[in-house]
Amino acid sequence: MPTLRTVTLGCKVNQYETEYLREGFLRLGYREAEDGEPADLCIFNTCTVTSQADSECRKILRRLARENPQAEIIVMGCFATKAPQEIRSLPGVSEVLTNKRQMRELLARRGLVEIPTGVSGFAKRHRAYVKIQDGCTSGCSYCIIPRVRGGLWSRPPREILDEIARLVDSGYREIVLTGIHLGFYGRDQSAADWGLAPLVEAIITSRSGFRIRLSSLEVNEVDDALLELMGAFPDRICPHLHIPLQSGSDRVLTRMRRRADVGYFLERCACVKEKLSIPALTTDAMVGFPGETDEDFAATCEIVEKVGFAKVHVFRFSPREGTLAAEFPDQIPEKVKKERAVALDDVAAKTRMRYVASLSGKTLQVLWEDVASLQPGASQQSLLGMSDRYIPVRSWADCSKQGELSWVTVAGFDGQFLLDRSICDSTIKSELCQHHVQSASFGCISGDFPTS
Repeated sequence: MPTLRTVTLGCKVNQYETEYLREGFLRLGYREAEDGEPADLCIFNTCTVTSQADSECRKILRRLARENPQAEIIVMGCFATKAPQEIRSLPGVSEVLTNKRQMRELLARRGLVEIPTGVSGFAKRHRAYVKIQDGCTSGCSYCIIPRVRGGLWSRPPREILDEIARLVDSGYREIVLTGIHLGFYGRDQSAADWGLAPLVEAIITSRSGFRIRLSSLEVNEVDDALLELMGAFPDRICPHLHIPLQSGSDRVLTRMRRRADVGYFLERCACVKEKLSIPALTTDAMVGFPGETDEDFAATCEIVEKVGFAKVHVFRFSPREGTLAAEFPDQIPEKVKKERAVALDDVAAKTRMRYVASLSGKTLQVLWEDVASLQPGASQQSLLGMSDRYIPVRSWADCSKQGELSWVTVAGFDGQFLLDRSICDSTIKSELCQHHVQSASFGCISGDFPTS
């Protein structure tokens, strides 16, 4: 039986598309290669969002060729679309997919008769991603993605509903709706009579027993219809929205060619807080955009503080060849970018602390995902899960709960995980609850716990 290895860099859409091909090749008779076992076929899904991602892609490709010397290597993803000739020249590469919609053609050429329309599982996860949309036409001045992802495409609603039904039947209790530009769902002819809110409503009314989480949305796509729906179904739609800010300076936002100013961003975030109960707002913020002054950066810190984000993904501007911003003359030195990133991370840690404190005594819905020792070397086990507010939770271990949803009351915080009442009421509470949720000794999400 031939062996298969898949490697993915980048976003949730990439992870979904890798899973699609993985399932297809398993149907063709492949099995997944064990750790350390050379594979006959390697599929590498690439990312090109930063120059660092490009560099990482090259390293991974060389490693795959070295560790799987007889393998056929198929490369796909955004870096493959941007630089197909470079990738074809690298050792071991046998095929380059420059368009993600070539995936079905690939499976057909390999002999798969019934080409799947979606996935039926998600390897090594209790949460499943469902791609509903592709493409972006926003044209932000720093972003290469519209160039490598093509035009807008919305997946037919019936296909999405069928896929979610399969995933729920397979035991998945959280479905994450994802796309390259999620809020553009329905803006092309593929699903012209639909939009994101009608699709979400169709999903949650189609069956019960699972919840939906939305991936990133631009602030002007968080409309009243969507918020009303989220408010009406708080146990079915996670009260968590990831809304990219990028900058707190209107001057910088204009140069970025963003579609909303700071005033509108604050107005919509206030509306989210008004319509939803203790919603988790997370965001992306860029530092070191060309021409960003100290005053511009201070404005970003001020807006992060004012909104009170539960988590901020801080990243430094990376010039991408082919984008407008790469040609701007007033580039910021790397040293300044790094200093600003550290400073903004500090602000974000404080706003996260405040948000976690606001959850004290509240009842949250948790999807239980993993089991781990309560403390290093301890025999006692705890159950780890992801709350509806996108903050991880720790409880007493009950392996039968893995993959299931339940409700917990927040009673403490150990610096990484919210703690439910059962742990804080236990005999070891003096050690585990040393950082109560109203203290100032908060940490960020553990890098070992799945949060994407």
